Amino acid sequence: MMKTENSNKKKTGKQQSRSIQRRRTIFKSLHDCTLAKGYVKTTLADIAAGADMSASHLLYYFKGKESILEQYFDRVSERFLERIDHFSHQAPHEQIESLADFWFKGETSNVKEIGFMLECFGAAVNDDALRATKAKFDRRCKTYLVGIFDASPSVFLRDSKSAAEISYGLMIGLRSGVYFDDDIDLADAHHLFLTSMMTMCGLK
Repeated sequence: MMKTENSNKKKTGKQQSRSIQRRRTIFKSLHDCTLAKGYVKTTLADIAAGADMSASHLLYYFKGKESILEQYFDRVSERFLERIDHFSHQAPHEQIESLADFWFKGETSNVKEIGFMLECFGAAVNDDALRATKAKFDRRCKTYLVGIFDASPSVFLRDSKSAAEISYGLMIGLRSGVYFDDDIDLADAHHLFLTSMMTMCGLK
């Protein structure tokens, strides 16, 4: 009896591991397809082909294209937030430098990856799950920024919450600007964000 139970547990473990790997492969395919042709033009068949499976097989793991993006965007957002949280023990000027590097020099800071982020934000307009994930992401980023301003020598407008709103808008706006405006690149955006934040925190 014990051997049968152990055997069943091993099978279940292998199945779960295979399912997790399949989902990762599907997420990667969605990401790659979106970079190549945009989310709107990407079909379920495209994602399935990129994951080396049939569309009907893919539907065993996800309800559809929207469901894949919802779950993937949730994971990516959480990973971003975890990275940002790692800076929270630093002094304000160090946090600002780390944040600037993360948003404008990090692994997700290239034009294609910024384009993917903008695709997700656009899709969130008409998708309740995506909109909720983005709203949560926005709130946590702003809360993090409030913490930086609270620990700084002085605060722009003498109000950490208002300063956080402005700095978050600046951060997202500069990332978007890099994608659409040929007159600004990531180095420019990094400098503008870093200088503005230091000034707003009374560190310059």
